[in-house]
Order: sequence, then structure tokens, then C-alpha cells
Amino acid sequence: MTVLPEVKQDYGRMCNYINGQWVESGSARELDVMNPSTGESIGTVPLSTKKEVDEAVEAAHNAFWQWRTTPPINRARVLMALRELLEKNREELARIVVQEHGKTIDDARGEVQRAIEAVEVATGIPSLMMGYNLEDVSAGIDEYCIRQPLGVFAAIAPFNFPLMVPFWFLPFAIGCGNTFVLKPSEQVPISMQRVMSLVEAAGFPPGVVNLVNGDKEAVDGLLDNPKVVGVSFVGSSPVARYIYRRASEQGKRVQCQGGAKNFIVAMPDADLDQTVPNLLSSFFGSAGERCLAGSVLLAVGDVYEPLKDKFAAAAAKMKVGYGLDESVDMGPVISKSHRDRILGYIDKGIAEGAKLILDGRQVKVANYPEGYYVGPTIFDKATPQMTIAREEIFGPVGAIIPVEDLEEAMGIIDDCPFGNAASIFTGSGKAARTFQYTVRCGNIGINIGVAAPMAFFPFSGMKDSFFGDLHAQGRDAFNFFTERKVVITRWF
Repeated sequence: MTVLPEVKQDYGRMCNYINGQWVESGSARELDVMNPSTGESIGTVPLSTKKEVDEAVEAAHNAFWQWRTTPPINRARVLMALRELLEKNREELARIVVQEHGKTIDDARGEVQRAIEAVEVATGIPSLMMGYNLEDVSAGIDEYCIRQPLGVFAAIAPFNFPLMVPFWFLPFAIGCGNTFVLKPSEQVPISMQRVMSLVEAAGFPPGVVNLVNGDKEAVDGLLDNPKVVGVSFVGSSPVARYIYRRASEQGKRVQCQGGAKNFIVAMPDADLDQTVPNLLSSFFGSAGERCLAGSVLLAVGDVYEPLKDKFAAAAAKMKVGYGLDESVDMGPVISKSHRDRILGYIDKGIAEGAKLILDGRQVKVANYPEGYYVGPTIFDKATPQMTIAREEIFGPVGAIIPVEDLEEAMGIIDDCPFGNAASIFTGSGKAARTFQYTVRCGNIGINIGVAAPMAFFPFSGMKDSFFGDLHAQGRDAFNFFTERKVVITRWF
């Protein structure tokens, strides 16, 4: 029998991790860290000052040259040690994620697994950082290209994947020889606090990896510090646009993953027994708080009626509750204010004339009356012009739009300002190829409800869903975190 780690009820006040030391913030500003399943505080997080941010950047800057000159194979070995520690502590980390975010334990375990996979890919640095060469570009002259790290990189992480998203950046940046400053979301700081203790145990030299808690003051401190050479961000599109503009104006490398409005197309030949479970996971997994969550179902032709009925019936059976209960299918949303925002979108959908066929507003969870719960919610006969079909809700609210054919469905998708993900369910190779060839979205699913790229592929995005040139993960990551230097040689 597996003995699961105990769940703490109070994690205390978070610390910053700077230059290999745990540092108490001197900031007078702090927030409660809430467990969204219970509505109770499980800790506090300081909102660090610009001075504290500068101290973290300075520590990273001072550590850079020694780490940059460490052989790549040695850097990879430290990453391997971190990978083993993540593996050893995976269940504890998953349970922390459930507490601070609210997702189910299975979702949290999957998040930890994705973080581990990112580290595994980054351990391939000795091969993945290799350059290329060509002899005799001219008589007696050879030319080659080498990759070199640049310095201090920073990442500003979102609340919805408190453990996974920082690992889209951290292992790749430090594997390439850079140093790193992370600002986790102030809503979910606990899991990365625990990860920093594993970073320390893995043997990274002081200053290579740093963590600063905070809000906009800390973010602006990172964006404005001239010793930060690059910034990675995941969050809403308005904030992504702000960070991209402010950092790029100062000559920094920037990659900003923004918001999403993801469409799923079901063709008349879709296998409904396979499609419906995928829709449940996509629309309502992690309470819809995924940048890859399905949000609008485009039902083509005759599939509309049977799919609508099966989808609504299956969603109505989902169990909502505290994610540490293994039988729960969906947890709460992140905060009371976010729940109120989602409820406002439901009201707007009704006011604009969509038909509410599954209402999650009155869901009650026994023993947790103060939790931030919204049940699965489905609108029928929405139109592409409705607010619920155009704006990112970031919650367990789906809209069904009946369409005549694939061309109409693709037109609706391309008219949307976001371009994060889109999926199609079909048995037709022709329809699938047309879809992937034509639709302007960065991540495409074919009979896949959540089109989440593995760590060795880039997490793509188009239109207002991405600001930058190089994406997180995969080969893009190695290009983002290194500069190519060309050397041309002739010997007399």
C-alpha cells in the first residue's frame, strides 16, 4: 500500500530564494494564499519590492560566468539530479498543486509529469546546443556557427499551471548556460517554493536559479532591469502585450503566451463514444482554466443533435469537489473574484440569447460551502458574435454552435482574434488535412481534445495568443536561450 504524503494546512509565509539562500522579504505588502476548494488561507506570500528583485537579478548576473563556463555535460548532470528529486517527490508536489490551485489530483499528477519531461528534454543539452560548420566556404577559409548563452533570463508564470509552466523555461534556460529568476504567480506560490528546495538539493551553484515572489512591482522590476536579457511570460493577452512591449523596447528577448478561445469541430462522421469523453476533458478539465481548454463546440451538420445531447448528459454527471478526493472529476476555480467573473459571463450569455442547457451556477459541494465552485455549464445555439463565443472566459463554460460544413467552421475559427489551439473530430483524412493545413492556430488536435505539445515540441500560438518569435519548449527554446555566433577562419 502506498503511503501518501500528509497535506499541510498552513505553509506559513513564503520566502524568496536568492543566491542559494532563503530570504525573508522585507515588504510590508502580502497576500493570503487561498485554497480554492475550501476558501481558507493556507499561507501568505510577500509582494517583494523592486530592490529585492534587483538583488535576485544581481545574484544571477554574478553567477552567470562560472555557470556559463561549466561544461554542458556537467550542467546536464545537475539537471538529471533535479529530475530524480522531482520524481521522488512527485506525489507531494501534486498534492500541493491541488491545494493551491484546486485541480483534481489526476490533473495535478499529469502537471508534475509534464514538468519532469521538460527537465528530461533539457538534459540533452550537450547535443541540442551543438552548432554546425562548413569547410572551404572559400579557398582555405572555413566557417562555423556556435551557440552561446546570453546571461540572466526571467520568467513570469501564471496561476493555472503553477508547477508545469515554469518548467517550460527553467531547465532550458539553465541547461544552455544562462542563469534564471522566476516570479511565480502570487496566487499559487507554494509548489515552486517546494521546487526551490529541490533545486538547492540538486546542487545548482548559488545564484543560478532564483525565485522572487511578488506582483506588478516585481514584474516591472524584472522588465526594467538592464541585466535581464530575456523574459518569458504566460497569461492573458492584455498583460502579454504589455510585457512584450515594455521588455522589447529595452532590447530584451521576449516570448509571451497570451489568452485563448479554442474551438473544437465535430464532423458528421465523428465517433461520438470517443469524442464526448475528449470534450469533457477539454472543456471542463482543470475547471476550464487551461489555455488549451475547449470553449466552443462547432457541430457540423447532422452530428449536432446527438452530440449536443450526449455532451450535456455526460457533463451533468461530472462530480465537482475537492480534488484530493480521487473520485472527483472537477475542482473549483482559482478565486472568488474569478468565480464572480465567470458567473457574469453566464449571465451575459443568457442576456444575449443563448440557450442554457446545463447550468453550473448552483452547484454545492458537501463540507466545503466556502469553496469557489462552478459546475460544468453548456450553452446551446450560440452564435459567433456572442460574447461567450468570442472572449476568453477561462472557466467551465462551453458554447455549442451548429454549422453547415467544415468551411463555415473554419471561417468562424479564423475570424476569432485568438489562435492558440483548435481541434477536429472526424474519421476523414481529407477533412483532417484540410483543417490542419488551413486553420490559423498554433496547436492543432486531430481527434485530440487538448492539443498539448510534448516538451520536445514547441508550445505554439498565433494571432493574439502569442507575442514574440520563438515559442516555449522544443527547438525554439534552445534558440531563444542562446545566440548564434558565426566564426570565419583562415590560417596562413
